[in-house]
Amino acid sequence: MPVRVQTEDFDLSAETERLIGGRRDVGAIVTFTGKVRGDDDGREVSTLTLEHYPEMTEAEMARIEQEAMQRWPLQAVLMLHRVGELKAGDNIVLVIAASAHRQAAFEAASFLMDYLKTRAPFWKKETGADGASTWVESRTEDDDAADRWR
Repeated sequence: MPVRVQTEDFDLSAETERLIGGRRDVGAIVTFTGKVRGDDDGREVSTLTLEHYPEMTEAEMARIEQEAMQRWPLQAVLMLHRVGELKAGDNIVLVIAASAHRQAAFEAASFLMDYLKTRAPFWKKETGADGASTWVESRTEDDDAADRWR
């Protein structure tokens, strides 16, 4: 399945093998693994809690995946995002783009991550070492990155 939302951790090597297997038409695999930062703009973060509405989130992720498949000659794509309470240093997101050639894989992986960050509906709450929690607002830099694909 090219789109997954789950609470469990993931293993990059296992996910890549599952996606690509013995395919001989793949010449380039680009991966991005996002981790929970322990520091966000000078504030110590102990946990990040992610919430979502499953049907809405997975549908939007599927639309993003389909758009990437239409834009680039890709053999395989995986977008995996975790939800629930995560600790600093935990894996949070995995994007894999596989193509016959590197340029398509690089561009598609960047596109997938930019759109996943700005279009997929996830709600994020950071809890600091002091126990205080704040909801994470969207960032202009993320919107600017996604705008380059229009």
